[in-house]
Amino acid sequence: MKIKSLPSSKLRRVADPRRLKFQTTDELPVVDHIFGQPRAVRAIDFGIGVQGPGFNVFVTGSSGTGRMSTVARFLKKHAATRPTPNDWVYVHHFSDPLRPRAMSLPPGRAKRFKQDMLAVMNRLKKDLPAALDADEYQQAAARVARQADDERAKLFEQLAALLKPKGFLLGRSDQGFFVAAEGKDGQPITAKKLAALPIEKQEALAKLQPEMDDALNTTLRSARSIDQAARERLHELDRQTAARVIAPTLDELIGRYRAESAEAAEYLLEVQRDILEHIDEFRSKSEARSDGAASDQADGPDPMIRFEVNVIVDHSRTQGVPVIVETNPTFMNLIGRIERDLRFGDQVLDFTMLRPGALHRANGGYLIMRAQDVMKDANAWEVLKRALSSQQIEIEDPGTQFQMFSTRTLESEPVPLNVKVILMGSHQAYYDVYEQDEDFHQLFKVRADFASAMARLPKNERAYAKFIRARCAEQQLPPFEAGAVAQIIEYGSRLAEDQTKLSTRFGAVTDLILEAAYWADSNYHLSVTADDVRQALKEAHYRSSLAEEETRQQITNGTLSIQTSGAVVGQINGLSVVEIGEYEFGQPSRISVRTYVGRNGVISIEREAHLSGRIYNKGVLILEGYLGGQYAADRPLTLAASISFEQNYSDVDGDSATSAELYALLSSLANLPIKQSIAVTGAVDQRGHVMPVGGVQYKIEGFFDVCQARGLTGDQGVLIPVTNIKHLMLREDIVEACKKKRFHIWAVNTIDEGLELLTGMRAGRRSSRGTFPKDTVHGRVQARLKSIADQLDARDKDNRDEKKQVRKHDNGDSDHI
Repeated sequence: MKIKSLPSSKLRRVADPRRLKFQTTDELPVVDHIFGQPRAVRAIDFGIGVQGPGFNVFVTGSSGTGRMSTVARFLKKHAATRPTPNDWVYVHHFSDPLRPRAMSLPPGRAKRFKQDMLAVMNRLKKDLPAALDADEYQQAAARVARQADDERAKLFEQLAALLKPKGFLLGRSDQGFFVAAEGKDGQPITAKKLAALPIEKQEALAKLQPEMDDALNTTLRSARSIDQAARERLHELDRQTAARVIAPTLDELIGRYRAESAEAAEYLLEVQRDILEHIDEFRSKSEARSDGAASDQADGPDPMIRFEVNVIVDHSRTQGVPVIVETNPTFMNLIGRIERDLRFGDQVLDFTMLRPGALHRANGGYLIMRAQDVMKDANAWEVLKRALSSQQIEIEDPGTQFQMFSTRTLESEPVPLNVKVILMGSHQAYYDVYEQDEDFHQLFKVRADFASAMARLPKNERAYAKFIRARCAEQQLPPFEAGAVAQIIEYGSRLAEDQTKLSTRFGAVTDLILEAAYWADSNYHLSVTADDVRQALKEAHYRSSLAEEETRQQITNGTLSIQTSGAVVGQINGLSVVEIGEYEFGQPSRISVRTYVGRNGVISIEREAHLSGRIYNKGVLILEGYLGGQYAADRPLTLAASISFEQNYSDVDGDSATSAELYALLSSLANLPIKQSIAVTGAVDQRGHVMPVGGVQYKIEGFFDVCQARGLTGDQGVLIPVTNIKHLMLREDIVEACKKKRFHIWAVNTIDEGLELLTGMRAGRRSSRGTFPKDTVHGRVQARLKSIADQLDARDKDNRDEKKQVRKHDNGDSDHI
């Protein structure tokens, strides 16, 4: 049965622009949602909708599907419909300065509150010193001072009156007041004069001295009480004066914020109490207190800083809830940081040094991150888990829990956390963290799996068009004509490597849209045409294909030995895919097989040289399974064969060359040449069924380019599995060459079909006796295997006879002796 090559209609599924029913994408509405991911959309909708701890979302999928930007756009659209969360600020904690107070305010009020506090303090710093400098205040303070002076003077007059009759007087020195005996000159008697007095007089004075000292001490205590009372009256005067200044300013502010935030109103009351307790900080630096207390502050940190407001989260420009994409989720970028400053040689540490993290900014909304980014920093991953588990954010220094010695730092009040975290990662990353981290499944209960492709249905082709329309609106690109959209739809199937699917790698599709728009502009087109898209694809291929061209040149100049004509026994052209970054291209490789008499079985030189992977090794073992099932039904399989990828100097893996190796092996056993104009790809099972492989379109294109470089003869082509036909989205030039019968694509279901095409001889069917016709491939292979077995049996018989003769000779010699 002769196998016919595939018609050109099977080699590429063409998109008909007429079925799109528009001239340009400008006729389409601008919609921006997640295309082709119904399962993922439902999962994300569920994750962001369900309330309860741990319902965060882990989005899995292949890279290049545009998950990050797509999910961000989806969430922003959803976020706009939800109420905006509160702002957050940190303020001074008057009772515990090292534990700043976290305070929430209605959305958009944090900056206004900061401005209001700044205006109030600027006004008070001007009005309070003025009030304390006013004549009314100074007169009242002077009255308090005079009253205290009068009361002190009266006390000392009374003390002097008590001392005089006793022969004592009140003296004053640099060290303070003292009581001493009075001399005749009215001055304190000296020690020399005291010693000259009669003994009786000395004894009398000495006896009275303790009583006089007690009287002095009592008077001094009373004087201090007068001074303390004066200070209290002055302080009360300060409070009353300040209160008259503060009340009109702060009372109005307290009333305004009481309706919006009870926390803010309570804080303002604390500010008012603190100001009244620290009036001296508001005195002008030139002012000296009447009681002698200095009013100017020592050089150092500004004490007024405690009245500032540190805005941590400001939603004045937020519509709905925030959607934050954190590209560098380190420990401090997640939960914030504590900055430090040096002022006057001393480290300043206060609540104004607190800075927010991504969790603060996303609080009340959504935080999107790449899993690999957050997990590469163990501290960041742990602090994220701790925040999600405790449902609060606390700014802390990194590594605080690991320090051997405690250091002075801030312990900010935690902020309640209500956020949905969306992690982006590969399937393997999800499985790895699920297995290794016992907390993970409790914190990320929802998995949204992004498919790499969607069915190529009319509605999804139109979805591609809408996606293009959205990108044009977003990037301000010219409209795409229906023919250009059709080209991008075909490119989507090519990316998916399947005629029945469209790729959801929208990152790559977006790149093509942008590049096609560039070439349309370069070609002075008002809209993007199909030719512009083709040019974009051609240019992108040219930019990336240097390695492919160098390999092809090595083949065409004979450095790499690949035959594309003639026929050779035990030799075939296999096909592989080379990946360099995101660029893939097909490359033919010469596979050779030698068979000979022996019992070593099938030996892969790549395997023996440790250049093969496990899947490739499995494929070699499958070959032995096929040979055993096909030819050793009634006798042991006896052969020795070696298989090699010629001129291969790197690792090989995969099973896509298994059918090619089997064809070459059977060719060598049957001594039948294989057409070198045909390259082969396909896996095989133990029963000889040819199975699909990946990258088939790149493999075909790689061999076509080599044949084209040498000149197409009409005999060249590629043999693929039938099940790979739907994966063909070949280049248009290859489709055209096949249409003109200058190149061919054949598809087979079984090894037998491939054998007949490659050798030109019937494969042969096994008879009821288990034999194959002699003039068939299998018949020739069976005969060769029988010949090998017979030769080995004869050799074994000769060896046995020789050993018997040796033993007989040895036994005879022994008897003679």
